[in-house]
Amino acid sequence: MSLIDVKVKKVEGNDLPLPEYKTIGSSGFDLSAFIEKKEILRPGEIKLISTGLIFEIPLAYELQIRPRSGLAAKNGISIVNTPGTIDSDYRGEVKIILINHSKENFVINKGDRIAQAILSPVVHANLIESKDLSDTKRSAGGFGHTGV
Repeated sequence: MSLIDVKVKKVEGNDLPLPEYKTIGSSGFDLSAFIEKKEILRPGEIKLISTGLIFEIPLAYELQIRPRSGLAAKNGISIVNTPGTIDSDYRGEVKIILINHSKENFVINKGDRIAQAILSPVVHANLIESKDLSDTKRSAGGFGHTGV
């Protein structure tokens, strides 16, 4: 496992601790809600929730924002654009687009862990226009083509 320095700036007034990896084997660190008062996420509702954090992500990396499995399994809470991508040149506050898939209201309080973030390498493709592509067994077979 390697470590890469990532600078994190808190927005004004953010008194929450910095995110941390909870175990040695954790792939991601949890992001918490930085909100003034509790938010109610109603069934089917989508809300943008602040984290109060701004990241300086190194070039050739991205921060992937993913749902927390416990929130999904126990409460039906997920992220609309999962995984979300925070690009290395973005310097704004990270906000999480939560959705409530359950039939019950979900309460979000300041400091609640609402998502997880994973630092991932990015490889850019050198796109080359071509009239011919190699053939494969699957070829142009689409959804369900493999029988699954």
